[in-house]
Amino acid sequence: MQDKKNISEIKIEDQTIIDHTELNIWEALIPVFALVGMLAFNIYIYGDDALSGSNQFVLLLGAAVAAIVGYRNKVPHKRMITEVAENVKSTTGAILILLMVGALAGTWLISGIIPTMIYYGLQILNPTIFLAASVVICSIISIATGSSWTTSATVGIALIGIGETLGISVGMTAGAVLSGAYFGDKMSPLSDTTNLAAAMAGSELFSHIKYMTLTTVPTIVITLLIFIIIGFNLDTTGAPLIQDKLDAIDAAFNISPWLFIVPAFVIFLIVKKKPPLIALLLGALLGGAAAIITQPEIVINIAGAKTLNLQSAYKGVMDALTVDTAVTTSSAELNDLFTAGGMKGMMGTIWLIICAMVFGGVMDAIGALSRITKSLLKMAHSTFGLFASTVASCLALNLTASDQYLALVVPGKMFKKAYEDKGLAPENLSRTLEDSGTVTSVLIPWNTCGAYHSKVLFGYAGATAYIPYAFFSILSPFITLLFAAFSIKIKQLKSNKT
Repeated sequence: MQDKKNISEIKIEDQTIIDHTELNIWEALIPVFALVGMLAFNIYIYGDDALSGSNQFVLLLGAAVAAIVGYRNKVPHKRMITEVAENVKSTTGAILILLMVGALAGTWLISGIIPTMIYYGLQILNPTIFLAASVVICSIISIATGSSWTTSATVGIALIGIGETLGISVGMTAGAVLSGAYFGDKMSPLSDTTNLAAAMAGSELFSHIKYMTLTTVPTIVITLLIFIIIGFNLDTTGAPLIQDKLDAIDAAFNISPWLFIVPAFVIFLIVKKKPPLIALLLGALLGGAAAIITQPEIVINIAGAKTLNLQSAYKGVMDALTVDTAVTTSSAELNDLFTAGGMKGMMGTIWLIICAMVFGGVMDAIGALSRITKSLLKMAHSTFGLFASTVASCLALNLTASDQYLALVVPGKMFKKAYEDKGLAPENLSRTLEDSGTVTSVLIPWNTCGAYHSKVLFGYAGATAYIPYAFFSILSPFITLLFAAFSIKIKQLKSNKT
């Protein structure tokens, strides 16, 4: 394991939760109730656009409420500012990783790496095992892009249409699409929720992903088996019409299995335990080089030039690294998929992290988090109780705050000290946040994720036909609690190991 102070890692340094001010539990919960209430109202007003900035400001308002509670308990303003500064400073590694993830996504798009993954993924469709194949396809695409939303809005829509031609209900197909999409979103290092969960718990990104496989792989295997059983008991007719999508990808990109060399190299660096920032930086740069070699026309178009030379190559790759880029194909459904935001596209998540750390910093300074975690620990007498409390908190925030990100941020900050006190490694918390916060958001129709996916896949918000078939999201919290109940692979802090 690398040194904690290495800014190339996503670890948030251990923060000492201040407990100098004796609040009662109701005083400590005032900012939490205020935050949840304001977020619920804000999302009611803004809907899916709440993450564009208003939620971030609401977090600052929540911090202001916490500061008022602090002033009433004679906590100095300087102490609150100091704690906020320390919290924000501790996110340096996370912010650098997020910026590099955005850069990598941009060059992997224009180089054809992501399109190549999608191209080969689409070809595994088979009418008999359509639902299971949909899970696999969406898993591949979501891992490649790091986005369940993009997967749903592009290939998900295509699969819904294919399923309908085969006589499969939209709810079943949507459940398969979302199971695969959230598996990939959860496991991809390109995913903002994956980075966010690791950041909030203080675990290193790739250590977090590796630890998640313990619960995530069994869950997706069970999900696949269920869909295979369902598939073999369905009457399917016709053939999936994906050739137009394959032709569109083939016409827009020079597809080649050689492009897998770049992601293979990044995986090699990760296996060799190189710092994530270095692995992602090299992956982004190699993606840019691959774009110049294999997709010169795309680089020229992005640069707005007529020929490929040093200047246009530099501009095309630099734009892919830093700002919005898009590759147009003959398929309107694929055009939304072949877009990337570069480092600029990560600013919303970075903004959210900073504002969350302001809220968390003030809560630390006034002693609220210390008081809340002490109360939680009184209820969570065992390791299982702590895991169960975390799951319940994530579900409650998905239900009340109606936002996936906040279901990771608030419990992550609240429970971090409690897990340390139990001698549990931060990977336990980050994994539990993902198993209960990330994946269950889609099961709640009024949550931003539930509203978005029902709108995309069904044409209107509030559709619930997919919920009984979103097996991956349904099973994930139960699997993580099962592991906790039987103490299966519960990682301890190094200092607590014998």
